[in-house]
Amino acid sequence: MANRMRIGALLGASLAFACSMAAHAASTNGGLGATHYNLSSLKANGHYDRFIVTWRPGSAEQANPALMQQSMGVALNRAGLMRATLGAQGRMQAPVQAAYGRRLAIGADLLRTSRKLDRNEAAALMSQIASNPAVLHVAPDVLRHPVSDIAAPANLRPATLQPSDPQYRDYQWDLKAPSGSATAFGDRDYGGSRVNAAWSLANGANGQGIVIAVLDTGITTHVDVNTQLAGAGYDFITDHLLSGRKQDGRKPGGWDAGDWTTSEPWKSMCTDEFDPPQPSSWHGTHVASTVGAERTNNGIGLAGIAYRARVLPIRVLGHCGGYDSDISDAIIWAAGGHVAGVPDNTHPARVINLSLGGYGQCTADDPMGQAIALANRRGATVVVAAGNDGDDVANYSPASCPGAVTVAATGITSRRAYYSNYGRGIDLAAPGGGIYAGDKNSGKQVSDGFIWQALNSGTTRPVANASSYAGYAGTSQATPHVSGTVALMQAARLARGLKLLSPAQVLDILKRTAATPKVKPDRLIGAGILDSYAAVSLAIAKAPSVSQATPLDNGVARTGQSGAKGSQVVYRIDVPAGAGRLSVHTSGGSGDVTLYLRHGAPATPEDYHCRSDHPGTTESVVLNHPAAGSWYVAVVGKTAYRGVSVQGSYTLLR
Repeated sequence: MANRMRIGALLGASLAFACSMAAHAASTNGGLGATHYNLSSLKANGHYDRFIVTWRPGSAEQANPALMQQSMGVALNRAGLMRATLGAQGRMQAPVQAAYGRRLAIGADLLRTSRKLDRNEAAALMSQIASNPAVLHVAPDVLRHPVSDIAAPANLRPATLQPSDPQYRDYQWDLKAPSGSATAFGDRDYGGSRVNAAWSLANGANGQGIVIAVLDTGITTHVDVNTQLAGAGYDFITDHLLSGRKQDGRKPGGWDAGDWTTSEPWKSMCTDEFDPPQPSSWHGTHVASTVGAERTNNGIGLAGIAYRARVLPIRVLGHCGGYDSDISDAIIWAAGGHVAGVPDNTHPARVINLSLGGYGQCTADDPMGQAIALANRRGATVVVAAGNDGDDVANYSPASCPGAVTVAATGITSRRAYYSNYGRGIDLAAPGGGIYAGDKNSGKQVSDGFIWQALNSGTTRPVANASSYAGYAGTSQATPHVSGTVALMQAARLARGLKLLSPAQVLDILKRTAATPKVKPDRLIGAGILDSYAAVSLAIAKAPSVSQATPLDNGVARTGQSGAKGSQVVYRIDVPAGAGRLSVHTSGGSGDVTLYLRHGAPATPEDYHCRSDHPGTTESVVLNHPAAGSWYVAVVGKTAYRGVSVQGSYTLLR
């Protein structure tokens, strides 16, 4: 998540200073300083035969797969798994053997066992692996799944689509202003994201377009879906049972070959009373369409968000889901990083959408945490679905990974969708659909309870050039609203000759411009509901000129200051040579503000030397030995504020 403090170099080392504020800096090194292992993804009824091990740099094992396998064998022996045991139903189980898998892009290695282990066996093995001094971290290679969306019933689907985007008006409440206007179905829209207004500022295009990578089930051909980059994508699924291919291995192209579980071997492998057999979901096509692949203003069907961006589909989910090891490789590849055995991505993404996940707590040391950190360093914003379990997001991965922008779901009334995960780990919410009338947790399912987009009509394998549409509800649908908006933000900046925002800057803008829900949230859902227009507007807002800065006299407070949400008011204090200390404070009044400070030019949320950001209006920055000259103070409204005092003061050395 975004750092709370940033300290920049000021005009060279000679102007270095101490910047004191009550804030904390987020770790960016992965935190791989101590050996530990993560058992949080292990379920009581789960079975595991794949483990991801990060070795200490310079260790003998790190450079030698044979030694890795030997070390795994020692751990199996110590865990009591290298002897025949009595298993379920009284059957004898052979001793467990170890095998080397492959090296991941994060530098960790995949090791496998000859049979699946139950939770206790897996925990014992991981503990023994971690006891080796050469090991830094151990995690199970967990199967993740598309976030379990709720499908709209067939009777709510639009009639045969006809003539620009004729069903946009009736069905896509989620892209419009939350003004309370009546929809075609009689509901009042208080939950829209103002994408329609953002289109007046950007459409995702700049040159060849911002690239959005959608890591999901892949994409299918459809009369209303742009699959321009499908061939440039990649199928990262290595296990043939998940990919549906005859052999293990990856394959060029981001096409969705289907993920049905209605036939063998998948019916036996991955269905039960809680997860019944299902036809192919075409989940990736729906998500990609929302983010921008849906052709827009073409007289057919529905609209996508960043419709002039380029959507890069990457298949990481197949029959029964997809493994962390494959998903983490795909994240790095999507951002332009190198993955052994795969040609480098010629279309690096600035936005990566992950509408997938599963149980478990993600740390910076885990494979997903490391992959997201590497993608962030390459400038890619990684947007992740919070999950549809109605639970604390802290218990789900990759939603809880550091560096991810984590998205909850709301409905047309602006209520938190009853299924949406929640908690302190949520950054913001976006339209995901409430399913039932009034966004309640039961009752009559309504058209305005879903997010509508293109979908394939095949039950197993895809139908070529399909023309069907369907509604889904879930955080899977909320997430591409944010991803599409990020693409609009970045494209708008490029179109105006501005440099791209960093992932931390993107998150800061998304949170500062999020709208307050009309219905008070029953659980924490972050900063509010996505406001696409406000986010794009702030992303391209020009810094106030020097002449617009309000002067501050030394030690004299300017009282009664006010501003709107997202407003940026700049002040200036002139510091003489020889000053020993500079203090800038805001206090009093009501609302919530952030304080930025910069030397020589107006501070902005994207360009500053110091920052103070706490709930409320009390902010403070203190500099020792400040450089002489003009210091600019920016007070930015996280919410509307009024009656706030702004004061700057300096002391002179005697």
